[in-house]
Amino acid sequence: MAWSEEQMAARAAQEIEAGSIVNLGIGIPTLVANYLPARKDIWLHTENGILGMGPFPVDGKEDPHVINAGKQTVTILPGGACFDSNTSFAMIRGGHIDLTILGAMQVSEHGDLANWSIPGGKTMGFGGAMDLAAGSKRVLVMTTHRTKKGEPKLVPTCTYPLTARRVVQRIITDLAVIDATPQGFVLVECAPGTTATEVRAATGTVVR
Repeated sequence: MAWSEEQMAARAAQEIEAGSIVNLGIGIPTLVANYLPARKDIWLHTENGILGMGPFPVDGKEDPHVINAGKQTVTILPGGACFDSNTSFAMIRGGHIDLTILGAMQVSEHGDLANWSIPGGKTMGFGGAMDLAAGSKRVLVMTTHRTKKGEPKLVPTCTYPLTARRVVQRIITDLAVIDATPQGFVLVECAPGTTATEVRAATGTVVR
């Protein structure tokens, strides 16, 4: 039984240490804001200039002037701050982001990340992903294990345009938690009801 996107987000929230500054990428990673542990002093950062972003607002309480990098309406927690994008990217490039959680189209077994373009197909635009991947202290990926066509996203070598090389440490998919290491993929945890055999069959390369 695969994890839902919400269950993936809840599992990813467990990866965040107290006192961390965290950037959530566009897509599934944004759901993590709704599952942060209470009283752990976690500060969410967005490239467009917020530190202290909170969860999504309840229906009817949205402020169209308060958005994340994906243009979704969000909230700001007490003590949060807003600033320009130059300051935001200075934080990223200066190594002040403890953890970035990004989506992915492909991840190689050694941690290469491709998350902005499919040759001859979808192009997302890389936004701040290249800076975040290169400048963050730790990079975690959240993605489905396979594409809608059933092709593996976890592969020996990325065939899509790269965002960054050897930056991803851990991947959370709908089937498992897997680490990318110098020795290749290592299975950490299976989603409840999913076996290691099923995870390995769904992956495009060896999973130890």
